[in-house]
Amino acid sequence: MSGAEFVPLSLTPLLIGICAAVACALPGNFLVLRRQALIGDAISHVVLPGIVVAFLLTGVISAWPMMLGAAGAAVIAVILIEAVRRLGRIEPGAAMGVVFTAMFAFGVLLLEQTDTSSVHLDVEHALYGNLESLIWLDATGWASLMDPEALRGLPSELPRMALTLLAVCLFTWLFWRPLKISTFDEGFAGTVGIATAPLGLALVIVAAVAAVAAFDAVGSIIVIAMFICPPAAARMMTNRLERQVAWSVVFAVAAAVSGYVLAGYGPLWLGGADAISAAGMIATMSGVILAVTARFGPCRTRTGAPVQG
Repeated sequence: MSGAEFVPLSLTPLLIGICAAVACALPGNFLVLRRQALIGDAISHVVLPGIVVAFLLTGVISAWPMMLGAAGAAVIAVILIEAVRRLGRIEPGAAMGVVFTAMFAFGVLLLEQTDTSSVHLDVEHALYGNLESLIWLDATGWASLMDPEALRGLPSELPRMALTLLAVCLFTWLFWRPLKISTFDEGFAGTVGIATAPLGLALVIVAAVAAVAAFDAVGSIIVIAMFICPPAAARMMTNRLERQVAWSVVFAVAAAVSGYVLAGYGPLWLGGADAISAAGMIATMSGVILAVTARFGPCRTRTGAPVQG
C-alpha cells in the first residue's frame, strides 16, 4: 500500500487503536495486581445513564456532551465501587457487580420513562466502536503530516486519545513509587505516610478516563481486553514491575497493529471478500498473545510469586 493510500485510510485508525490500547494497558497493570482488573468491564457498561442524562440536559446528540456524561457516570461508578467495597467490606468483584447492575438499570429506566426512548443508541457501535471509519480525508500522503491545512482535518478522536495517553503516562510517572508500594503492601504504604485510599481512587478514576475516552472510538471490547490481556501477558514474562509495564506496552502495541492489519487483510489472504471488525480482531490478538505467554512465558509457572519493585 502506498503512502497516498495508507496515510488517509489506515494511519489514523491505527494510531487511535495504539493510543487506546496503551492508555488502558498502563493502569491495567496495577488493577491486575490489585485484583481489580474487571473494573474496566464495569466502567465500559455504566456509561449508559451518563449518556442519557447528557442528552436530557443538552437536547442534542453530540460527541462532547455524550463523552462528558459518560465520564461523569464512570467517575461516579468508581467512587461507588470503592465506597461499597470499603464500607461493606466485601471483595471488589461483588462491589462492581452491585454498582454495575444498579447504574445500568437506572440508565434503562431513564430511557423508558423519558422521551429519549426514541433516540437510537447503537449497541453495535458501543461494542465495536467505529475505528474503521476514522479516516483522514484531507490527507494526500506522508507530506500531509507537515501540512497545517491537512492536519486541521484529523479525526478528533486522535488528539483526544493522544492527550488521554499523555495524561495516563504522566499520572503513572508522577505516582510510580506510591502506586508500587501501595499495590504490593497497602499496610506498609499507610505506615510511611501514603494516602492509600485517595491513591486507589485516583487510579480507578484514571482508568475510567482512559476507558471513556476510548469508548467512542474503539468500543467496549478493546477497552475490556486491553485492561486485562496485555498486563496479564506481561506478568507471564517477568516478576519485575518495571519490566512488566514495559512488556504490557509492547503487547498492547503488537495487538493493536497485528489486529488492525489482520482485520483488513486476513480475510483477503484466506480468499474472503470483506474485511472484519478491527476492534474484534485487536481484542482477539490480545487474547492470542496472552495464550502464547501463558504457554511459553518464562514466569508462567511462577505467577504466584510476588512481583518485585
